[in-house]
Amino acid sequence: MGGCSLRYRSRRQDDMPVRERLKALAQERPRFGYRRLGVLLRREGHPVNLKRVLRLYREEGLKLRAKKRKRIASVQRVRPEATTAVNQMWSMDFVSDTLSCGRRFRGLNIIDCHSREALCSEVDTSLTGQRVVRALQWLAETRGLPRTIRVDNGPEFTGRALDRVPFGRRHSETA
Repeated sequence: MGGCSLRYRSRRQDDMPVRERLKALAQERPRFGYRRLGVLLRREGHPVNLKRVLRLYREEGLKLRAKKRKRIASVQRVRPEATTAVNQMWSMDFVSDTLSCGRRFRGLNIIDCHSREALCSEVDTSLTGQRVVRALQWLAETRGLPRTIRVDNGPEFTGRALDRVPFGRRHSETA
């Protein structure tokens, strides 16, 4: 009884030419990852698939270089004067969150900068410029107006509704 056996014969090709070319391409183009380098290798006629390129990429210790962060010139901000009494300066800003059902809601907060007292909080799914004006009018009737109201440059505070109502001086900040 003659026995026969079948042995696995590897079909793996020599990786050295592909490995060398991959290293050279990675040196030429440091912003390319293994996928884009694989495309370049295939264009040059190397029969490689993505898994092989990734294996060689990792074995050679090649990594996509981290981008250097661009320095952005700082904007000169106006420093608001220090408050010495209540009702000199208020801050207004919006906050937002999402309910468990996925619906968003927003809140308008108005705070006295000296006492850190929350003067008004309006919460709704939609807060228009008219609602902001109504909240400020209510505060004007109950507390009087401050000398300055500090706001950011958001679209809620740059609308026409706020421009029509004569409040104290508005001090915008770029945040």
